[in-house]
This record gives sequence, structure tokens and C-alpha cells, in this order.
Amino acid sequence: MKQYNAKETTLKKNLLEIVKFVDGDGIILKDIISKEEFEVRFYGIDAPEINYCNKIKKDEKELQLPAALLIKLGFMSFNFLKDQVTLGDLCTLVQEQNNLVDKYGRHLGYLILNDGSVLNEIMIKEGYAKPYNDVFCEMLPMYQEWNLQAKNSSKGLYSIVNNF
Repeated sequence: MKQYNAKETTLKKNLLEIVKFVDGDGIILKDIISKEEFEVRFYGIDAPEINYCNKIKKDEKELQLPAALLIKLGFMSFNFLKDQVTLGDLCTLVQEQNNLVDKYGRHLGYLILNDGSVLNEIMIKEGYAKPYNDVFCEMLPMYQEWNLQAKNSSKGLYSIVNNF
């Protein structure tokens, strides 16, 4: 089911353990060799926030949806992500060399699970995240296509709202 196309411009980090969930588009990983922990923001996807913050205020105005509903959607996305993986699971992080970290210093990447599936793709295809256009990634065009399919099928969050 793996759709990600590895290019020569990618970095691959193996032997990473999932140690904490952040929200619907972020996770904390630990390198099992160095024991270093770091936050990963998934390439190409954006899930609603789970806390009241500046982004919620912006989304509330842009989408014309109340913050309380956006936060509820954020928790639905967060819970769906937690249903896909378990703390302690090993995974692989694939990064595009020209896009290693975001403006907050979080690592950016595709999270490859033990069965070969890509968590970023699962979140988009099942309607629990939407494409994130602010930072380009190689899979963004596919994520846009899969998002449209999820929306047209009323999957995930699209079963409740038309946009998030």
C-alpha cells in the first residue's frame, strides 16, 4: 500500500521509537541508539488544532467555524492517529533534504510504519488531515488528490464538515 516514492534527495532514519503523540499531524520519536528525542511534523498534512491558539483564531475566521468545533475535530484527528500506531512501535522517518525542519525547529518527514504504510498518507486518505501547502513536499500533489477523494466520500472529518 506504500505510495511514497523515495528519491535520491531523501534522508532515511531507521530504528526510531514512537514515544509521544503531539496532535493529529505531529509525534515525538526517540532514536533507539542515541536515545535522542525529537518532534516530527508530518510532511504535507495539516490537522485541526487540539488547543485554543493563534492558529485556531485564524482558522475560525477563515473557515467560519467556531473554535470549539475545530478543537473537537482536532481531537478526532488526534484519536484517529493514536489508533494507527502504538507508543513503543518502531518506525522509519524519511525526509526530503531541502526540507528537514520547519520554522519551529521540528523535524519534517514521512513516517513509515512497520507494515510499510505511510502515516501521512493514512491521515489524508481517511479524511483526518488535509494537504498542507505552506511547506512543499514531493507528495503534496498526491495528497491533494487523495484529500479530494476523502472529501467527496465524506470520510473522517468530512463526515461532519465540508472544510477544516
